[in-house]
Amino acid sequence: MRRFLALALLFGLALAQVPAAWLGLEVHEQEGAVVFRKGALAFSYVPGLGWTAPLDPALPPPRGPGYRLDERVLRAAGLVPETLPTARLRHRLAKDRLRLVLDLPPGPAPELPRAEGASPGWFTFFVPYFVPNPPALEGLTFRYSERGTEIRFLAPEDRVYRWRTFELGAPARFVMDAYFVPPPRVQRVAPGFELRREYVWTPEPLELVRLVAAPGAWRMRPVGTPGRRAKLNALAPGALAVLNGGYYDPKTATPIGLWVVDGVPRSLPYGRSALMWDGGLPQAAVPKFEAWVETGSGERYRVGLNRWPARLTAHTLPGRVGRRGENVIVVEGDRVVHTYPAPVDLEPGRWALSYPAGDADWTGRLRPGNRLSLYVNLDPPVRYALEAGPLLVQAGRLAYHPAAEGFAADAPQITKVTYQAAVAWTREGELWFVTSGKTTPGVLAERLRALGAWGAIRMDSGGSAQLYLQGALVFPERERPVVSGLALWPR
Repeated sequence: MRRFLALALLFGLALAQVPAAWLGLEVHEQEGAVVFRKGALAFSYVPGLGWTAPLDPALPPPRGPGYRLDERVLRAAGLVPETLPTARLRHRLAKDRLRLVLDLPPGPAPELPRAEGASPGWFTFFVPYFVPNPPALEGLTFRYSERGTEIRFLAPEDRVYRWRTFELGAPARFVMDAYFVPPPRVQRVAPGFELRREYVWTPEPLELVRLVAAPGAWRMRPVGTPGRRAKLNALAPGALAVLNGGYYDPKTATPIGLWVVDGVPRSLPYGRSALMWDGGLPQAAVPKFEAWVETGSGERYRVGLNRWPARLTAHTLPGRVGRRGENVIVVEGDRVVHTYPAPVDLEPGRWALSYPAGDADWTGRLRPGNRLSLYVNLDPPVRYALEAGPLLVQAGRLAYHPAAEGFAADAPQITKVTYQAAVAWTREGELWFVTSGKTTPGVLAERLRALGAWGAIRMDSGGSAQLYLQGALVFPERERPVVSGLALWPR
């Protein structure tokens, strides 16, 4: 089977033809013959008679404008050495890239250039193969020599160029990717605020849209209402910019994680990184807290909270809570509803306390209507906070460790290639609202650090990732109602 494919490939290559000029040949019509010259080399073709000696007259004639020559003619004339292997070219052209793929012949392969870089003009690739089937693409030209083929491509005007090459095996292929994307664009939207649209390389191009606020020029505030979804521009109608906020339960619009406004918690910690600030430059980390419950008689008990379980654990998110072998006290506000064997489906607007079923201190102690209050004390206290995660950059270094924040290795929040949103800041005090094209948070973390971010945290992603500027959606193209957002105003 492999031998059949090789013969088919060679037969296909024999039908390919190359313009004479691309081989450095001068062409003249002289006394009824077409003469091809390159330095001291000369050979001729006479219509109706064929090629003249020393070439075999039966070799395929030149074809069409440009006098395209068959590979067998070129090898017989010595323009292509017998030792130079032939590789066939395939291509795919999209609006932002050109991919060239060489299907390599069987056997030992010459060393191929592996490279990556950028250029404001021509892309040039040299391969140690004879490539006899150049596609008819505007801006693509080939030049041949005894050592191989030079492939040159000029992308559309007003573009940034980047390329990379790499090999693939089974069957052997050599891939040349050339990307052409718009240059960076900067729009001044207010004193101290710029909207920057640019591409970074991963190594493929990734679009970033950043609102950059100068040090001291901004003030930021969480916006939204727990339990209610709305378009971002409706959450802060007078804001200069609004970025989507943290995670929420899609069925009930219950926020997942810490949410603090003017020092008052609207939602309690879940156990992942949060953006925290008191009016100046933010920081991002897993918030430290102390949680406890208090009974109607004034007794206090330390408890775990959500992702941080303990013997007594408070649960504040809707869904199934508690484990087998535990009891669950369901509370609405600060009044006990009932005690059930675990697990229990917790409804929105309620919280629960789980404890070991054999714990005599709690079994049967609290009856419906008794008071049970939950308290959380942040250490240190913050004026504003919004939990999301994972953390991306901290102190100028990559800090992407999603497993440490409770994300499973296969969790779609970190593995899915989708739109991303993040808040980042520089050591000098710039604040960035960031949205990106489809990628993963790990890739985004690397690119933000490379751009100079001193700190960065990923917010909710996918369809929730949105950036509004002066009430209009600037990225991506579709909007989605969300529960929380981060609003920015000039100071």
